[in-house]
Amino acid sequence: MTETDEAGTFSAGDAWPSADRDPSTGMVDLRRVGANPDFWYPVALSKNVRKKRAFAAAFAGERIALYRGESGTVYALEDRCAHRQVPLSMGVVEGEALRCCYHAWAYRGDGRISQIPYLSKGDGRPPRGVRGYPVREAYGLVFVFPGDPDKAPAAPLPDLPAFGSPRYKTMTYSRTVRCHYSFMHENLLDMNHQFLHRGVVGRLHPELLDFRTDERSVEARYLFSHAGGKRNRGASLLASEGIGGSESRDVMTIRTSYPYQTLDLVPENAERPAFRLWVAYVPEDAEQRRCHTFGLLMIEKPRIPGALHLAWPLIRRFTERVFAEDRMAVEAEQRAWDEQGEDRNREVFSLILDVREVLRTNGVPIRPRGACAAASVCTGQDRGPSPMAGADGTAG
Repeated sequence: MTETDEAGTFSAGDAWPSADRDPSTGMVDLRRVGANPDFWYPVALSKNVRKKRAFAAAFAGERIALYRGESGTVYALEDRCAHRQVPLSMGVVEGEALRCCYHAWAYRGDGRISQIPYLSKGDGRPPRGVRGYPVREAYGLVFVFPGDPDKAPAAPLPDLPAFGSPRYKTMTYSRTVRCHYSFMHENLLDMNHQFLHRGVVGRLHPELLDFRTDERSVEARYLFSHAGGKRNRGASLLASEGIGGSESRDVMTIRTSYPYQTLDLVPENAERPAFRLWVAYVPEDAEQRRCHTFGLLMIEKPRIPGALHLAWPLIRRFTERVFAEDRMAVEAEQRAWDEQGEDRNREVFSLILDVREVLRTNGVPIRPRGACAAASVCTGQDRGPSPMAGADGTAG
């Protein structure tokens, strides 16, 4: 793999494969740029990693077995037994160890082999076990560091002060989307697609106030006004407008801070955001044409006790409908890329051109592993069930 500099980005002289470049411009096709592994990525909801059971997760084609030891500590191992390559996520948790379901080889949380039951103490053992990943739990999520483990201690987790605050209640999302993660960044940052949601939010008019860009981030501020049409009640409740709705204008700030995204909505004359959203898009397959979206929607509690609890189902249905419409659009974009074999988008919005450059600069070349060299995978036909498929969004 191409070496990264100390900041984790690629220098201008890095040799990207010619197949990854647009022959007319020489630029690297963003949909062929992989997520930089030298960051903390959520790969599971904490509640899904239970004691005495292993859990299958993935990052960019690397299958990862998570398990929670008797102490409550979560461990992450390469999801293949060193013996016969059977998934360790099918194994049995014993104390702080994970035992393969096939020949009962046992592994410590760092991946070292702790026991091969049919060998005596004097018999030789394999020189190594399996890869162990740095793990942290925060915000109800399990994060792993899939890159250089020596960089993990210095890499910060996202800072989410609203999570756990008595002023906010959090709604958690966990969904697989069949597209390259860059489509998700562009979708959230470009608010000019509100026509897509006209049946949910009515006629919204987004006005870009300003945006700024640096090497690792793009931040945009929009002024939203409601121009008519029927608006979903859940949308009004989410924006702290009450049952009757409001004609107030809202300021929305959206930021891609590699590799995460955030969104804050502040109603007119309000002191704090009505809600704050944090999202991570985690590539699952080696070709990175499928990503898992983990989202934390932190909603401000109204002054009336219990009001948010009553509004919760309406807000949930509204957000699920908006997400479903966005997923339809980005998956259609991915299908077009698959069929055409290249990015033929004719983008004109300077904000999106900037975020593309941030994602391209901070990303890494996609290097499918040996097992992914088969035609069924490298032609994009390996679109089977996600190892995390079926995870449901939950309210925290």
